[in-house]
Amino acid sequence: MTQTETGAADTRTAEPRRHVHLAQVRYADLDPQHHVNNVRMLTYLEDARVSFLRYGGAVEGDEVFGAMVVARQEADYAAPLLPRSEPVRVELWVTEVRNASFTLAYEIRDETTVYLRARTVLVGFDVPTQRARRLNEVERAFLADYA
Repeated sequence: MTQTETGAADTRTAEPRRHVHLAQVRYADLDPQHHVNNVRMLTYLEDARVSFLRYGGAVEGDEVFGAMVVARQEADYAAPLLPRSEPVRVELWVTEVRNASFTLAYEIRDETTVYLRARTVLVGFDVPTQRARRLNEVERAFLADYA
């Protein structure tokens, strides 16, 4: 499930608009210590990123983004995520937009705890030439709403 939330209205503490993806913790996501496995946490980020890139505001049938590749990903595990019946929130927003790339920041959280903080650098990709490409105006305009 996906939703979008705006940041704070107070311009002194203005936060960027956030894309929110709700991830259900499944039994298969657990490791032998009964925590959500660290690799599964990255899968939650991927699901949120795909939701943002493919469905985050596009008119049905239209895609905002062309091909993208992950150039860098880093994650800080802040607390163990345990089995739960309610979904966990995966929030993402844009922290930087460059000519051919942009950076997404994430938090996996609930009302009281942040379980993971992460960043991903995505690069526009030209499939026929197998090279980086510049972001186009439509992509930049969409990203600006979340920066």
